[in-house]
Amino acid sequence: MFWRPLATLFLAIILFFWATPALADWTHPMSFSNAELSRHDFSGQSLQASEFSNANMELANFLGADLRGAVFSASVMTKANLHGADLSNAMVDQVNLTGADLSDAVLTEALLLRTIFTDTNIVGADFTDAILDGAQIKELCKKASGLNSKTGVETRYSLGC
Repeated sequence: MFWRPLATLFLAIILFFWATPALADWTHPMSFSNAELSRHDFSGQSLQASEFSNANMELANFLGADLRGAVFSASVMTKANLHGADLSNAMVDQVNLTGADLSDAVLTEALLLRTIFTDTNIVGADFTDAILDGAQIKELCKKASGLNSKTGVETRYSLGC
């Protein structure tokens, strides 16, 4: 009688330690800092809290990727595809996004100071509570349009235009 609860506890302990490494690998953020990632395909991947600081990601594909809390500080992302990506709470400071596609991206509460948005597609992007400087907001408001398909927020409204 007392062996049954003991056997159940023993089995639970074995399953916990057997499953824990797999869970740790799944939730552990990856580091791509200082990497050469031009033309790399990250589309649809879950890369929460991953680090891409000082990386070259020209023409990289992040289509629909989960990048919540990711760090992109001082990276080059010219002509990168971030269509539909979730960059909520991400650090995208001092990043060159010239010619990038941020259409339908979610950038809520993202840090975007000193980021370059020249010729960047922001149709339907949601910048709600993102941190941008006044000059960036003024420039983005000139081309802001669309409605984000996930949040239902208008780009112009999210920028405070």
